Amino acid sequence: MAKRGNSVIGIDLGKRAYKAVLLNKKSETRYALTSFASHEVPEEVTTADEVAQHVKQLLKDLGGSTKSCALAVSEPGSLLRIIEQPSTPPELLRNALRYNGLSMLNQDCKDFVLDVASISNGISGARATWGEGEGAVAVQVQAPATTQTRYLVGGLLRSRVKEISEAMAKTRLSLELMQLAQVCSFNAFEVAYPDVHQKEAFLLLDLGHLQSTVLIGCNGELTLTRAFDYGGKHFTQALTADGALDANAAHLMIQQGDPGMADICRNTLSRLCTEVRNSMGFFEGQHETSIHRLYVSGGLSRAEMILQTLSDELGLPCEIWDPLENCEVALPAAKRKNLQQEFVSLNVACGAAFEYLRT
Repeated sequence: MAKRGNSVIGIDLGKRAYKAVLLNKKSETRYALTSFASHEVPEEVTTADEVAQHVKQLLKDLGGSTKSCALAVSEPGSLLRIIEQPSTPPELLRNALRYNGLSMLNQDCKDFVLDVASISNGISGARATWGEGEGAVAVQVQAPATTQTRYLVGGLLRSRVKEISEAMAKTRLSLELMQLAQVCSFNAFEVAYPDVHQKEAFLLLDLGHLQSTVLIGCNGELTLTRAFDYGGKHFTQALTADGALDANAAHLMIQQGDPGMADICRNTLSRLCTEVRNSMGFFEGQHETSIHRLYVSGGLSRAEMILQTLSDELGLPCEIWDPLENCEVALPAAKRKNLQQEFVSLNVACGAAFEYLRT
């Protein structure tokens, strides 16, 4: 395998916007952000040509000459599970899951391209590959001593992988990695907050457009992953009464702390809070360890009212986290100012780029 370069474009193919970062590796532990971009896309991008068109616009906004690309896919139909099995070579386990998904995962996996990564103690960046070089899922964890081995299983519909691969072939980029967005977010948090990642129990709540995801880690170990069909689209529908009020006006009222909007905000977020509370309860019951703080990302987390509502309903501090916490920021003044608004949505793109540069 050819030696990887010291710069890469990390791309997050979201359902409402494509995001990109351009990162350079300064040393084994130092990275620099030299550009970033965000490009809104229609909710339904259905062909490889459409994906390629929007990626090209994103790259135009990003600038730079780097060709290497690490890609993350935000996809409600993706599969991400943690399973325990006797120690098995990943290739054999991948085939077993493909043909026996109903018995092993309670889900038919024949239409998925699958990854399997061992997440045992002492394995750094365990990786399994999507097909022949089509991507990777990686996470560094610490597993308890047991006769069983814990595996992270990731999957994306084969049709979606084919569409993305064809789209990227139409761009100037060299696609080096393709990963699931949830794993990228976990990896980004490890780089940004290594002490919390290794020494505490933590919950990452990512508020996406069509769904929100919860990742719970403890002492460097990914222990729980869940996804809920609630995101920015559902929040906006509640605020606007399904279009009766202009969406921009509704979000402005949220930012201004309108009391009426605060009630609507609390009511619509109650469903999400219930799911998050249940996830925390399950984790704490299994591990006898408490979570004391939630780390929130995604576009909705920009609004103080939303963070405050989550904190009030869950009874815990909820704060946005910065995936670039340990990165140098080498941006022009104007773009640096924009970063203050955009960093909450760059966790997935950063995680994809970090994984490429750390390998």
